[in-house]
Amino acid sequence: MAQSFFDDSQSNLAEYTVSEISGSIKRTVEDAFGHVRIRGEISGYRGPHSSGHAYFSLKDDRARIEAVVWRGVFSKLKFKPEEGMEMIATGKVTTYPGSSKYQIVIESLEPAGAGALMALLEERRKKLAAEGLFDEGRKQLLPHMPKVIGVVTSPTGAVIRDILHRITDRFPVHVVVWPVRVQGETSGDEVAAAIRGFNALQPGDAIARPDVLIVARGGGSLEDLWGFNDEAVVRAAAESDIPLISAVGHETDWTLLDHAADVRAPTPTGAAEMAVPVKAELEANLAAISARLSGSISRALDTNRQNVRALARALPSIDMLLALPRRRFDESAGGLGRALQLNTANKRQLFERRAAQLTPATLQRRVLEKRQMIAEFGVRAERQVERQIDRSSARLSNAAARLTLRPATDRIARSHDRLQVLARRSGEIVSLLSERRSRQLQEAARLLTSMSYRNVLKRGYAVVRDAKERAVDSAASLASGDAISLEFADGRVNAVTADGDAAPARRKPAAKKAEGKSPKGSKDQGSLF
Repeated sequence: MAQSFFDDSQSNLAEYTVSEISGSIKRTVEDAFGHVRIRGEISGYRGPHSSGHAYFSLKDDRARIEAVVWRGVFSKLKFKPEEGMEMIATGKVTTYPGSSKYQIVIESLEPAGAGALMALLEERRKKLAAEGLFDEGRKQLLPHMPKVIGVVTSPTGAVIRDILHRITDRFPVHVVVWPVRVQGETSGDEVAAAIRGFNALQPGDAIARPDVLIVARGGGSLEDLWGFNDEAVVRAAAESDIPLISAVGHETDWTLLDHAADVRAPTPTGAAEMAVPVKAELEANLAAISARLSGSISRALDTNRQNVRALARALPSIDMLLALPRRRFDESAGGLGRALQLNTANKRQLFERRAAQLTPATLQRRVLEKRQMIAEFGVRAERQVERQIDRSSARLSNAAARLTLRPATDRIARSHDRLQVLARRSGEIVSLLSERRSRQLQEAARLLTSMSYRNVLKRGYAVVRDAKERAVDSAASLASGDAISLEFADGRVNAVTADGDAAPARRKPAAKKAEGKSPKGSKDQGSLF
């Protein structure tokens, strides 16, 4: 009776499939736990998956829960998950039927208190400082008088009005505003995109390229200013080719952007004062410099005029300057006639001496000397030609002696001897090669003989072949009455197969001897033949 009652109770239970029970549990968990806030330490985070989703765990000292951040939510998170950080996650608890696990689908993530934010900020500051993004050596100087100023801030706040008002009062220039959100999850990415967008402008574009940038925002809490601690903002500021002024918060507020910027301003108004000079002061300085320049020019002209007058008084008169040259000219003119006369007399005396030396005897002596020289040169030339002819004849004789048939005969004889030696060596090589090939052939023949099946036949075995001369490897392949041939070591024998229970037609003596040794009453086992 007890067994029957147990069977009836089992049959009354409803049956569920695995999918049905998993879906029921999923709906129950999601209905019981809607949006929840879970505080725990991030564990097992290795960055976003290739799909863009992020998977990790939240744990405390006694339990852990799996967590997932979908790709669309991950890109909007103000605080990205980091391994070991204690965070507060807001989302919906659900189950994953594929592995029977429950998890939280995170919709927002924030550090667990200001202490965690400060720890995260300090860790990020050390990381970026180690990369050299805060080095003073890479920071640029601000232009003294910029023509265009780019401002990255909210277009509706009081900050942009203060900046424009201060620039208008001090030195009106062209201002280009790039509107961004200065608070919220996307503020960091928008500020970084604005800085890179200003740097991407080129001279001559429809939008003028700024000479200096101002990134500004009013004061606020650490959470409100967190977008300016974003790593993307810091890297964009460090990469900016345009000098950048950071004016985020009040004078006591510090962000990572202040370290990466070229100049930090205590307030947005102070940034405007740093960006442009005071026009009235420039005009006053220009007027003072102009007055000083005019006074200096007047004093320099007066001084030069006095110097010219003093030099003019020190110069001699024209008569005094020409007196000495006139005297020298008169003295030279007076001595010119006497000098011409003396020169003419000297030339006449020299001509007479040369004429006295030109006598016929002197000319004849000179002619004889030249003839003797010519004769000596002729004799020397004849001797030189004879010696050249003798040397040429000797060279021709030596060449003719070398051009005989004996050297050619000797070379032919040496070549014949070498040819005989080579022929003898080739014969020896051919003999050696023939012997080597014969030995190799004999070895191959011995190997073939040792591997041949005929050696097996000599030990009493036979090869069975069918009517088509194919080797038979099993009895099942033959039927009764098939013609076969048996190959022994000393020849072949033809035969016909018979049934297994038929008596053999002929027995050998060895078979009779074996039959006599069998126990009495044993039956014949039959034969294949």
